[in-house]
Amino acid sequence: MPSALRLALILGALTAFAPMSIDMYLPAFPAMQQDFATNAGHVQLTLSVFLLGLSLGQIFYGPLADRYGRKPPLYVGIALYTVASVAIALSTTIDSLILLRFAQALGGCSGMVIARAMVRDLFDERGSAKMYAQLMLVMGAAPILAPILGGYVLLVANWHAIFWILAVFGGACLTAVVFALPESLPAERRGAGGLGPALVNYGFLLRSPAFLAFAMTGGCIQAGMFAYITGSPFVFIDLYKVPAEQYGYLFGLNALGLIASSQINHRLLSRYSGRQILNTAVPVIATAALVLAALAATGTGGLLGIVVPLFFCIAGMGFVGPNALAAAMAPHGRIAGSASALLGVLQFGTGAMAGTIVGLLNDGSARPMAFTIAGLACCAAALRFFVLPRFNRPA
Repeated sequence: MPSALRLALILGALTAFAPMSIDMYLPAFPAMQQDFATNAGHVQLTLSVFLLGLSLGQIFYGPLADRYGRKPPLYVGIALYTVASVAIALSTTIDSLILLRFAQALGGCSGMVIARAMVRDLFDERGSAKMYAQLMLVMGAAPILAPILGGYVLLVANWHAIFWILAVFGGACLTAVVFALPESLPAERRGAGGLGPALVNYGFLLRSPAFLAFAMTGGCIQAGMFAYITGSPFVFIDLYKVPAEQYGYLFGLNALGLIASSQINHRLLSRYSGRQILNTAVPVIATAALVLAALAATGTGGLLGIVVPLFFCIAGMGFVGPNALAAAMAPHGRIAGSASALLGVLQFGTGAMAGTIVGLLNDGSARPMAFTIAGLACCAAALRFFVLPRFNRPA
């Protein structure tokens, strides 16, 4: 087994494909809208399609990782991501960019699925929650650095340069996987291949109330993040006139809160179960989301009235994501790849839906983003109070 630091760095980079591919180009949304002579909703579709690709692609990587081991599917996925990033950098129409973003997501999602499965291969539920918290520390650097870097890239180049940088990132990750990441699933533990076994595994997981409860609680909270990611460039840059190169600092502030909470969560896991922490965090996030919706509806507080409750919504995710993920995955070590894939489908599918809703309801105000976040947080709170109490004892 590799050192914990090396494992966290490599797996953290693999899980960072999504935030890197999303957050770095957010400051370019207004510029892309002008460059392609299109509307804000069309540009936001490039994000919604990416989230859809992240969701659908995971269906295939999970069973493949259970059948052939963790590394071979990674080779294919990261290579596809890298090639698609180059093609996006060369694209000249918004329609081609939308299609290529889907392909980029199909490749990048391999890293997320297999990183989660590898953690489950190597750790028990509490150990997994701690490692997932460590991964959030590594991948948390992406939401801080990516939009800042993207904003400054736009000062010296155009949005195409952002995707050249992502292509280099993909190549670096592929090199690390090939030479520094060992296989975590030995041949004797691999399952049967084919469509039939995959469908059986997915059917089994979909009939598990505990799996679905923890997956959707975490999924609703994470989808709030994607509603924020979709709406914030236009809310901050267009509505409140924050310069594109400064947008990254606001975005990074929330990412710092997420990193801090994930590390506090790591320490709390020495005294409390992940399920106890999860049960406390969800109502706090829901309360902050309702405050956000109220301030957005009335316009009270201006930019500060959006930024402050958003900080608590995003930071609170560090107490939800690792614990919901570990609780959902814990009983399913034999089919960890499929469980990881289905988790991703449910969570990123919900995220794609949330991003699409924000784009469709775009009215030039902060209300679509705020109301979507609040609605999702309330759904998570309903699951926490009415469903999760049935599964409070760790598996």
